[in-house]
Amino acid sequence: MGGDGTLDRLKRKGRIVVVGASLAGLRAAETLRDKGFAGSLTLVGDEPYEPYDRPPLSKGVLLGKASADRTALPRLRNVDAKWRLGVAATGLDMGARRVRLADGDEVPYDRLLIATGVRARPWPHEGEGALDGVIVLRTRDDSAALSRMLAAGPRRVLVIGAGFTGSEIASACRERGHHVTVAERAAAPLVGALGGVVGAVAAELQREHGVDLRTGVMVTALDGDAAGRVRSAQLSDGSSVRADVVIVSLGATRNTEWLYGSGLGAGPRGIACDAGCRAFDIRGIVTDDIYAAGDVARCPHPLFGYQFLTLEHWGNAVAQAEIAAHNMLSESVDRVPHMEVPSFWSSQFGINIKSVGVPSMGTEILITQGSLESRRFVGVYGYQGRVIGAVGFDSARWLPFYQEQIEAAAPFPPEFSTVDRRTDGQRPVDADFPDPSVPTHGPTVTLSGYAPDDRRMTFVPAH
Repeated sequence: MGGDGTLDRLKRKGRIVVVGASLAGLRAAETLRDKGFAGSLTLVGDEPYEPYDRPPLSKGVLLGKASADRTALPRLRNVDAKWRLGVAATGLDMGARRVRLADGDEVPYDRLLIATGVRARPWPHEGEGALDGVIVLRTRDDSAALSRMLAAGPRRVLVIGAGFTGSEIASACRERGHHVTVAERAAAPLVGALGGVVGAVAAELQREHGVDLRTGVMVTALDGDAAGRVRSAQLSDGSSVRADVVIVSLGATRNTEWLYGSGLGAGPRGIACDAGCRAFDIRGIVTDDIYAAGDVARCPHPLFGYQFLTLEHWGNAVAQAEIAAHNMLSESVDRVPHMEVPSFWSSQFGINIKSVGVPSMGTEILITQGSLESRRFVGVYGYQGRVIGAVGFDSARWLPFYQEQIEAAAPFPPEFSTVDRRTDGQRPVDADFPDPSVPTHGPTVTLSGYAPDDRRMTFVPAH
């Protein structure tokens, strides 16, 4: 880190504002203090709560093993910050270096970190979405409300969307003994993130645990009774499903609308940044005082051909926050790129699923350990002759090795043999990702680079 007068001035008098008081915002604030920033630090958050952990909201909270109001993130140190909670940022004046807030106030900054994350995509028909019993799950309040709904003993629960969050919710509901229907427009759960080969295993897993899984269909309408309570859903195949509780899990929308018109390079796919988390303006020129981290950041990743990636991963939020904080306090020669290999985990239907790399970039998959039939396996993804990602079902111990393979741009298919790898002529097969022009629910990585074979993932609400 540079030690000249510029940094000293920042330490003494600088003003840093962090917009987004969740995981990335908190970890960035802690890192700033750890690295010697002694100036004014303000954290702005649209929710009234101090930073809390979101993964338990679709797992432990729904199972009654945790309370939504007891999910606060652990504090690694005192950040000595001014907290502006329960008030959203509504605009940015890059010229005046000010953030406008919903209460009419303006917060000046010398350097700004944007970590506004994502919000759950709502049901597209407002009247139907307002029916009693229809809910999305993203916030602490959402989780508490859904827990109350499930505690009331609904006869049947409908989950719309079988991405990771929808599948975790369905798993929790089945564990609680509820009758569950899952409606997914793709051919299987998790296909946007892991492809059809692994998705077929996820589908079998759900059905074996008693889920009424409907694939290749869309929910076209939600019907309510005279009291305004949801009672059923109409599907695109002409069938209907009774439901007392409907959980809408159609993916997420990045919180960038407040930046429109500011001159920053922000849009529905996130905030365009360089590899060091510095944001671009709308002309493609990198700023030197605005950074982004977490779900809202769209950064080129050196390990993946400098594809611009947006990653809805817990670990990525932490890693980018630390990189952004370091670079905010550093001169150019001391700045570092975000090189963390993406990783993600999910627990559903008794199985621990973990991935490393970017499986959704892969075109082929090879089962290198275990077998699909046993539900205990590692699948390795290849792209243009190199290892690009891996996923393990109850096989997480193998993934650090495959992370090293990804970092080393190791050839695909892997050239090694293992104790439990089959040798009966096994060859890679098509990973069977859906056509990227057709929306699917639940990918946790969005590719939005500029390669000729770029596979864009677009999210469009069901109609």
